[in-house]
Amino acid sequence: MDHKKILIIEDDQFLREFYQELLQSEGYIVDVAEDGEGGLKKILEQDYHLILLDIMLPKKDGLQILRELKIHPPKSQDVPIVILTNLGQDVVIKQCFELGASGYLIKSALNPDQVLTEIKNFLQKA
Repeated sequence: MDHKKILIIEDDQFLREFYQELLQSEGYIVDVAEDGEGGLKKILEQDYHLILLDIMLPKKDGLQILRELKIHPPKSQDVPIVILTNLGQDVVIKQCFELGASGYLIKSALNPDQVLTEIKNFLQKA
């Protein structure tokens, strides 16, 4: 199995650890960042197969990160960026798609199995 490397940029510690443990239990290599600046630095320095990006982040939010990646593309060209969002952020999600996001996961609406299914789908499409 080729180990896919996933970056999670999420400031909520509970969710960050939840996603990290969930993905590691499936054999993914997981890297995390708890704010937008740290996350952006990792995206620009390392190769990932998938990035899970929260919209509301300290230091730089998800939209700012997407804007900066438009100007300075990541090392991993065409890496899918999946937005972690809460319900009711439709306008923001639309902006994320315009800035190149590949999809989104609604944090409150998905159980662990659904999260894994979605992530597998995004990785296959990539």
